[in-house]
Amino acid sequence: MTDTPRIDQAPTAPVAGARRFYHGTRADLRPGDLIQPGYLSNYCERTSQWVYFSETLNAATWGAELARGTRPGRIYVVEPTGLFMDDPNLTDKKFPGNPTRSYRSRDALLVVGECVDWQGHPPEDIAAMKTAIAGREPIED
Repeated sequence: MTDTPRIDQAPTAPVAGARRFYHGTRADLRPGDLIQPGYLSNYCERTSQWVYFSETLNAATWGAELARGTRPGRIYVVEPTGLFMDDPNLTDKKFPGNPTRSYRSRDALLVVGECVDWQGHPPEDIAAMKTAIAGREPIED
């Protein structure tokens, strides 16, 4: 994975030095679109009351690769529009603290750009992860 991916940004992109947040999915979105809670989760057959995002490209890459659907994985640069908290599905449950810098919010995420040159995990790693989470509820609201 590259440390500094090329970003196609909209005019509303975050200012230099600001925190950068990513959201991995298979949805086809454009700058200015909102990612909102209340839709089917990327990972299971139920509506999610949260939107999830990360400050790490690796966590967003997993989101794009594990999301349901047949479209290609996409990673968007997003800005939270409201309050957010550490993602309890990962923080302290799987990883002490929050090393993945993963978060969730009940407020929308604003799409400000797209990462266009990210590199995915090896196919065998993706298959192993899908096997590991198969049949489990990965998200606790």
